[in-house]
Amino acid sequence: MRSIIAIVGRPNVGKSTLFNRIVGSRKAIVADEPGVTRDRNYADVQWEEGSFTLIDTGGFEPVSKDRIFIQMREQCQLAMEEADAILFLMDGKEGLTASDREIANILRGVNKPLFFVVNKIDVPKHQERVFEFYGLGAEKIFAISAEHGYGVDELMGEVVKGLPASDEEEWDGQATRVAVVGRPNVGKSSLINRLLGYRRVIVDEAPGTTRDAIDTVFERDGKRYVLIDTAGIRRKSRIGLRLEKYSIVEALRTIDRSDVVLLLLDAQEVVTAQDARIGGFIHEKGKGCILVVNKWDMVEKDSQTLVEFERRIYRDLKYLSYAPILFVSALTGQRVPKILNMVDDVAEEAKKRVPTSPLNRSFGLWVERRSPPLYKNRDVKLNYITQVSTTPPTFVIYTNRPEGIHFSYERYLINQIRKTFGFRGVPIRLHFRKKGKER
Repeated sequence: MRSIIAIVGRPNVGKSTLFNRIVGSRKAIVADEPGVTRDRNYADVQWEEGSFTLIDTGGFEPVSKDRIFIQMREQCQLAMEEADAILFLMDGKEGLTASDREIANILRGVNKPLFFVVNKIDVPKHQERVFEFYGLGAEKIFAISAEHGYGVDELMGEVVKGLPASDEEEWDGQATRVAVVGRPNVGKSSLINRLLGYRRVIVDEAPGTTRDAIDTVFERDGKRYVLIDTAGIRRKSRIGLRLEKYSIVEALRTIDRSDVVLLLLDAQEVVTAQDARIGGFIHEKGKGCILVVNKWDMVEKDSQTLVEFERRIYRDLKYLSYAPILFVSALTGQRVPKILNMVDDVAEEAKKRVPTSPLNRSFGLWVERRSPPLYKNRDVKLNYITQVSTTPPTFVIYTNRPEGIHFSYERYLINQIRKTFGFRGVPIRLHFRKKGKER
């Protein structure tokens, strides 16, 4: 279970640059104008012995009435609620501003580790710029240059030391963890209540690692499940934020803890940009996934409606084309009992292991049917394949030129694996390794 660190501060103080420096890639858009990052950006980071999810927020501008800045301020407020630690970034070139003071006052009300960071201290002689920031009452100010990396190691060393230890309960592997995620108002609570209405025995209810969430442990037909609900999203509806954009943090935590994820879609809206973002996280995390289209009772139908809906969903969620779709109504209970049957199937597919011998027999036929394209006018030879792990199913293919495998050919091989061996509902990972070279 990863802790969450949020970078907050006024626009144009270098938050995205610091995000990129910590992540080690150019994941965030960086430009020399205020308000470039208008939505949160996320990345999982391994820093020495610590692992965490880093959030790059839009600028926090308390005195601005501009609609975009108001939305960014709301993003930051939610990030502060969800984060386990906060990096408050300020601009050493511009100096301490009234907005910095106001942000600091807001942040002091958050009972979490708070790090005051002054950016754009690019050379040692700029250190004197830091002194005025002690007027905020901070015990320590971290002077850094996000652009050049100065001071970032010291800062992150202190941050990682203070991260809370995971309090996630370890299960014996007999229970399937099922996460229910989706935008607000798509019917998550109604679906969960309906699912639990079909239970045989409630075992217990215990606090989850997601703040304010309840993990419901229950049995059905002798099988044990842990239902993970994103209750924290519902609680925050009371603070009046426009939560359409802000459910990602809770979804991240919930997805991390699951075996199978139910991505709940609204039949009246089908797939939104937010649904696509959440779906992307499910795929990246390697989790089994079922696309559950709720409010199906509200849709006028003809003989082609279901087929057209499936086509639209897979078009908008291309990377989840392996995920089965269920059309349900949490209100009436239509097809809801089928969900746990499908969860069982997807969980088994995620754990499936294909023996090397039949795998390579099929692999030879796939390659014979369609050889990999030339790479720099040289042949790319594929020697053999083996499955190295499950959940998600991961395969290693040995070749003379790993760098020569085009993504379209990789997609072809994944499609052939699915066609021959299944793995419905789970992502497949392929790694190409040079023949004779050990891992």
